[in-house]
Amino acid sequence: MTKNHKNYLELAFQLAETNLGKTGLNPSVGCVIVKNNTVLSSGVTSLNGRPHSEFNALNKLKGCSGASLYTTMEPCTHYGKTPPCVNIIIKKKIKKVFYGFEDPDIRTFQKAKKILKKKGIKTKLLFSRKNRYFYDSYFLNKKKAIPFVSAKIAISSDYQTINKKKKWITSNLSRKVVHLIRNKFDCIISTSKSINFDNSLLNCRISGLDNHKPDLFIIDLKLNLRKKLKLNNLLKKRKTHIITLIKNRKKSNIFKKLGYKIIFVKNLKDKKDLNLLYKKIYKMGYSRMLVESGLTFLNFLITNKVLNELYIFKSKNKLGKYGNNNNTSKYVKKIFPKLPLININNDQLVTKRFNNV
Repeated sequence: MTKNHKNYLELAFQLAETNLGKTGLNPSVGCVIVKNNTVLSSGVTSLNGRPHSEFNALNKLKGCSGASLYTTMEPCTHYGKTPPCVNIIIKKKIKKVFYGFEDPDIRTFQKAKKILKKKGIKTKLLFSRKNRYFYDSYFLNKKKAIPFVSAKIAISSDYQTINKKKKWITSNLSRKVVHLIRNKFDCIISTSKSINFDNSLLNCRISGLDNHKPDLFIIDLKLNLRKKLKLNNLLKKRKTHIITLIKNRKKSNIFKKLGYKIIFVKNLKDKKDLNLLYKKIYKMGYSRMLVESGLTFLNFLITNKVLNELYIFKSKNKLGKYGNNNNTSKYVKKIFPKLPLININNDQLVTKRFNNV
């Protein structure tokens, strides 16, 4: 990959990053149009997935004959709610198309280059090692028809996961980073136990990003959720679902009246039950889900190997006698030293990807 190709493709990935978690079941794709080493236009997949990035970039231009197109994902070739992107690429007389990944969607996989070749348009797949994990969530969506599931945990320098003295383990800046992470997901899942205890909003409250409110799923098998919570103020601004057992059908009516949506499950005891729930959530149009719960549920996900990614925020402060830990703490202590870290003032952040994508 030449330096210019690398730079233009990197710019396309930066664009794609902006709408990650906001494009429904479609991937967030970035696109850059270049001619004579000048960027003529750029585009990103629109909110909820349509129009696609190539259309958004090319539709702005009156003339771009002979230009090159850089896109993070192979252009689509099928008709859906919008025409295929190869159509506008041909119409605008693009000369070369460079893309970072082949689309695993069977309607498009390796078809764009054949269609474009017939029209005299050259194509080339440019593998980007730096961005090789970017579409893990989309590849998992297509492979298993379930959302990509991430979680976060905060620990002290002596690997304690519970602070008996105060609510927080990590710094205020780390908590702001959590809001940035939330911005990359279309839904959050928690438990009634965690929400009753924390009474948290579980939304993104960073200026400029606060319009994005990931929908919320609350696991509440016994319907113990408190009726008066802060998150009730957001019931009209985002969808909030309670996941409960079928036998609670009558009891759930009171929550329906408050504005909650109810999802019934037979059980939620093991990996099979979780996968059934995941498939149900994916069918509802969610592709990226962030777990924000207590340690019991997180440990359940890790043990059953139904977690794809784990953000670990580690404070440089010890908790000592004011701390407590569990099995998750032991697991984190084992993997933390092996992962590359990012410094956040007095904290450190590492990300663990699991080999189950």
